[in-house]
Amino acid sequence: MSVRTTVTFEEDILKLLKLKAVETSHSVSQLINALVIDSFREDSQDLKVFEERKDEESISFESFMKKLEADGKL
Repeated sequence: MSVRTTVTFEEDILKLLKLKAVETSHSVSQLINALVIDSFREDSQDLKVFEERKDEESISFESFMKKLEADGKL
């Protein structure tokens, strides 16, 4: 099922989408749908990784920088 909506793009982005649509023989809608699905797939993969690593010890950026300095790596 498809649903129509209005999305506002910056002029250059829309031009780029239209050029890509012509080059790939796809519609702008098909390109946008694919980009959105890819983005959600990436989010899903990230969430899986976060879940797998939830029990790992974490360290703050500042602490890690201090450790690198103490080890003479910075």
